[in-house]
Amino acid sequence: MSLSQSLQQKLLQKLSPQQIQLMKLLQVPSANIEERIKEEIEENPALEQVDDEFDNNATDDLKDEFETNNEEEILDGSEEDYDNVDISEYVTDSDDDVADYKTRDENYPEADNKVIPIKDEVSFYELLIHQLGMLHLEEHAYKIAEQIVGSLDDDGYLRRELSSIVDDLAFRQNVLTNEQEVEDLIKKIQQFDPPGIAARNLQECLQLQLERKLHEGEEVELALNIIENFFDEFTKKHYDKILQKLNLTDEDLKKAIAQIVKLNPKPGGNFGEMNKAENYIVPDYYILNNAGILELTLNSRNAPDLRISEGYKEMLRDYEKGAKKDKSQKEAVLFIKQKIDSAKWFIEMIQQRQATLYNTMLAIMKHQEKFFLTGDETDLKPMILKNIAEVTGQDISTVSRVANNKFVQTEFGTFRLKFFFSESLSTDSGEEVSTKEVKKILSDLIEHEDKNKPLADEILTELLNQKGYNIARRTVAKYREQLNIPIARLRKEI
Repeated sequence: MSLSQSLQQKLLQKLSPQQIQLMKLLQVPSANIEERIKEEIEENPALEQVDDEFDNNATDDLKDEFETNNEEEILDGSEEDYDNVDISEYVTDSDDDVADYKTRDENYPEADNKVIPIKDEVSFYELLIHQLGMLHLEEHAYKIAEQIVGSLDDDGYLRRELSSIVDDLAFRQNVLTNEQEVEDLIKKIQQFDPPGIAARNLQECLQLQLERKLHEGEEVELALNIIENFFDEFTKKHYDKILQKLNLTDEDLKKAIAQIVKLNPKPGGNFGEMNKAENYIVPDYYILNNAGILELTLNSRNAPDLRISEGYKEMLRDYEKGAKKDKSQKEAVLFIKQKIDSAKWFIEMIQQRQATLYNTMLAIMKHQEKFFLTGDETDLKPMILKNIAEVTGQDISTVSRVANNKFVQTEFGTFRLKFFFSESLSTDSGEEVSTKEVKKILSDLIEHEDKNKPLADEILTELLNQKGYNIARRTVAKYREQLNIPIARLRKEI
């Protein structure tokens, strides 16, 4: 047996605790950031909110002061560390350590609009979380299940890949899991009400609902068999193939189809529609059209000004005045120093969050300028995360976190940031257009169709091709499902 040595070079990317904290803060919408700040204040007594009467004048040196105290200066409690504590670094008489990130400037100006109130009502998410609590899961499994519930779309579908959920849990919550464990918990959540929740596609959604109704008789069993084994034939209305393969009579098939038609293709949709008119959204951004010039402002009203506690700085001053310092006093000042460091980091992370949110939205606004001027969805340009990442110099994952659960208020309504992202599609002329444009035209075609003779996907495909959009039938079906529009047979008025 011989031993050998080799030299290998590896490229590793490690995130500092501050970077991880920033990534988490970027995902928090404006409606929840105040609560997050309150949690930090409760955990760190060196951090406090600025009172209304506080004269907040100087904040320019906070970043420079922070950078002189990087994470390598965090002390580990040794005697040498106690003696190296520089008290003057923390006990300045100025108020330069106040986080005035609400001040309007070229980096992240603040909107003058007041915070829009949020209606106090049980949301679709809260309904599912309540049912989740009834499973009595241990903490590890509960966090995974909570992430799954939070990943559901408004219509109740789970469209995120298992691998993405596993990655989100590892990165955002430091919860290590695997796809099988996630899948097992999805199966449990699929037993929640309303039936069909957490399905990955329409077939699974209908299947879950029928499984709940198996006790109702043979018609439901037959319907479930059709959905499980002949879903493609069913959606294409190839009923003759189903009759032949299952050896059914026309009457049996009609009864089974009647059971399927009664199912809900959007299990989360009905709940959302009940309070849709009364639901309030807190926008993260405001865009104003000022005589053809777009003005972007960032909603920071619900993020209070922060500063380092005067009480903690006073304790350090008292320590500096003392002649002799025993070990307990040195341990106390070390604790104070660490808390002040932590407070400064958090203040800087809030500042970076506001700047990152603003710069990302500014890039989106410039890319989609025509839409923000007209409000016409056909003016939306193809845009993916990479486009904005290249303009802002940010990582694609950072842009994704900014766009997640954020809203922008315009004169044409309030939109999710994800609304502006879409892939491109080529026309006959070779022009690249947004898939949003195609979906808008598809929606208009269905809206103005004869409800007694609704347009099938094949006809919709032909009409789009006639308009110059090179698109396949299966793509039309995919877009129709994404628009939550049922197949032609289910759109027919009875």
